[in-house]
Amino acid sequence: MLAIYLSPIYILLNLYIIRWLIWWMSACSRHFKKKWVRAAVVVTYSFFALSLVIGFLLPVGKPQRFMKLIGNYWLGVLLYVILTVIIADMIRVILLRIPRVDKRKLRSRRTFVITGTFCIVLITAVSLWGAANARIVRTTRYDVTVDKSAGDLKSLNIVLAADLHLGYNIGCRQMERMVRKINAENPDLVVFAGDIFDNEYEALDDPDRLISILKGIKSRYGVYACYGNHDIEEKILAGFTFHKKGDKKVSDIRMDGFLEKAGIQLLMDEEVLIDDSFYLYGRPDLAKPGRGIAVRKTPEEITENMDHSKPIIVMDHEPKELQELADAGVDLDLCGHTHDGQMFPGNLTIELMWENACGYLQKGKMHNIVTSGVGLFGPNMRVGTIAEVCQITVHFNGN
Repeated sequence: MLAIYLSPIYILLNLYIIRWLIWWMSACSRHFKKKWVRAAVVVTYSFFALSLVIGFLLPVGKPQRFMKLIGNYWLGVLLYVILTVIIADMIRVILLRIPRVDKRKLRSRRTFVITGTFCIVLITAVSLWGAANARIVRTTRYDVTVDKSAGDLKSLNIVLAADLHLGYNIGCRQMERMVRKINAENPDLVVFAGDIFDNEYEALDDPDRLISILKGIKSRYGVYACYGNHDIEEKILAGFTFHKKGDKKVSDIRMDGFLEKAGIQLLMDEEVLIDDSFYLYGRPDLAKPGRGIAVRKTPEEITENMDHSKPIIVMDHEPKELQELADAGVDLDLCGHTHDGQMFPGNLTIELMWENACGYLQKGKMHNIVTSGVGLFGPNMRVGTIAEVCQITVHFNGN
């Protein structure tokens, strides 16, 4: 419903940008003053502005996939168009109030053309870099020590990934890049901390090939996952999810089957004791716990039946309840969800929303690591952030 309420703002913003664009083009050349040329510009712009809605309304198929992909790129471009135009207009208003500034020169056609050209070049450069940067999967390394014994294990090599968002944005190529990065670390354990899917199972470009790619992950103790807030079946429009009133927010049964075929063990509010050496627990999402789980277990309930002399590792999609987990005896908490803001200026504001928005935080004796993720949600870009997998060396220092 929120998307519907915000639609008038979206329309007004686009009208403002179209007007700005036509003014600038008309200032550049008299040919752009012709009605048919202006009409062509409006139609072209409207195609991109409406691509999100068109993709949402089309039935499942290649045309829908194409329009949704265009719409997701458009979201990223639009963000920087709005930021650039607003900042340019604010600078202009400020300069007009400064007495020493030549007002006639500031209002001249030449100044307008130069300023507009600079803005368009800047928007294009940032957008292209954002689209390219999102496809580069990097490896971020962490080294932590747990003051517990893990049997014969002196250390554990974990690779953490999260926020794959398999769907319209992310498909086989990104998964191939990710799997190469994971296998290059020769991991003992691989964990996926939620948001493996992007709400719609139908959005997967080639499920069988994706399964084959993920099956290629090599790990001594296996591959495990928990679900996140997007691992449920909901329609998406411009980052807003839609579901029928009264319907439970649950994962598509095909998602569970996909993971099983890919050799990924899903932990739904449950733990496994691995090699009789350490515990791994997978928490359902805080806001949308999924099928069969009305309310997820508290941190105290998670660990109450565990042997606290053994290391306890938790996968939890959202980096919440950190103090509670630490108090309950958790040693390592692995999370995703935040995307580190994904796109500037989100990477600056995200710090205000989370105790640990991305990276490492020690909470008592517990180590919390939040990854920026492999994939994307909404805008098909990363600006000011990176796509990553995290290699975590855990040293066990038990007496």
